[in-house]
Amino acid sequence: MEKTFAMVSLGCAKNLVNSEQMLYLLSEAGYVLVPEAEGADLAIVNTCGFIDAAKAEAIDAILELAELKKAGRLGGLIVTGCLSERYQGTILQELPEIDAVLGVGSFGDIVEAADAVTAGGTLSRFADNSAPVDEIPRVVSTGPGWAYLRIAEGCNNFCAFCAIPYIRGRYRSRAIENILEEARDLASHGVKELIVIAQDITRYGTDLYGKRSLARLCRELAQIEGIEWIRLHYLYPDQFDEELIDEIAHNNKIVKYLDIPIQHINDAILKRMNRKGTGEEIRALFQTLRARIPGLVLRTSLIAGLPGEGEEEFEELCEFLKQARIERVGVFPFSPEEGTPAAAMERPDEETAQRRAALILELQAPIMDAFLQGFVGQTLRVLVEGRDEESGLMTGRSYADSPDIDGLVYFEGEAEEGTLVPVRITGAEDGLLYGEEVEA
Repeated sequence: MEKTFAMVSLGCAKNLVNSEQMLYLLSEAGYVLVPEAEGADLAIVNTCGFIDAAKAEAIDAILELAELKKAGRLGGLIVTGCLSERYQGTILQELPEIDAVLGVGSFGDIVEAADAVTAGGTLSRFADNSAPVDEIPRVVSTGPGWAYLRIAEGCNNFCAFCAIPYIRGRYRSRAIENILEEARDLASHGVKELIVIAQDITRYGTDLYGKRSLARLCRELAQIEGIEWIRLHYLYPDQFDEELIDEIAHNNKIVKYLDIPIQHINDAILKRMNRKGTGEEIRALFQTLRARIPGLVLRTSLIAGLPGEGEEEFEELCEFLKQARIERVGVFPFSPEEGTPAAAMERPDEETAQRRAALILELQAPIMDAFLQGFVGQTLRVLVEGRDEESGLMTGRSYADSPDIDGLVYFEGEAEEGTLVPVRITGAEDGLLYGEEVEA
């Protein structure tokens, strides 16, 4: 009799890749994925444990499944990922409903965990979180037409506010030949856009090859037949060099959309947060990128209410945003993470951090509106995602839109999912673009 499982994948794209690898391993072992946990032999929650909101979401998901299990409507419960890694010494005591727990170095043991739980047993496994990255195939769950391509794991930056280096381990690049083999396989299955991800892609290769190798990797990826777009997430501002800027500027397959998290612009705050570089260097980098890469769309992440942020420092950040006119901005109120240096530092209260985050979004709204209005009358290539049932319009993304974090293009047409088509933009409203498909 077949054994069924449901999966809940939480958190970032890197975590989703791990979920896709577990899907592959379980499918190969004869387990069958079902859409709902109710009635399944197993449920797996691949957790995020980065900030309080993510931890709360993970715990809520676990408790909801625990209730199903208690009612006899679910077999076993397995928890994997960052929350289990971060609290490996206490998670089974705090959440005794869990049958098996795997850390971030043990995703490859999912079949062993599933076999143990379906046989009525338990399992707890935490391998080295700084070991070389496991080369496990995956079942791509994104698309149509796009997929994440993880090129490294872990982080060596040790920003004062961030727990990721402690959870995910030290920075480890994947071998370039393994990445290219995966990219070719994705292309052979219809993937047009590769979204290159790691906690810090600008450091790619420094551990394996003794030098930054992202530009080389992009050159190699661009030669793969079928790949049309290469999107880069996340680039750290202190790691740009001439070779990389030139590659981004002149490689036609790299979309001119760069996600560069800066967190703040004030020198004293950046230094206290152990961020490399200064506010002036960030300003200069953005000016250089805009000068050398026409049509560039910048995305950044900011934290409001960091330790040391008074009204003067916050005003400096707002002035920078008015001047830099960054097209895509994500902002988060500071979340003090236990075990990190920033958690012990004096900081604005939570209400102030929330208010400042809201003010940044308010400041950014007209900047984004003006940016989108600038597309009206232009023809953009759009990667088709499908048809919106409510409006009846096709939907997709332009080069200026990354999945799940930016807007969509709604357009009239009959394009096939997963294809790239030209769309003439006729309007912009509420963060969305509207248009009509035109002849190529």
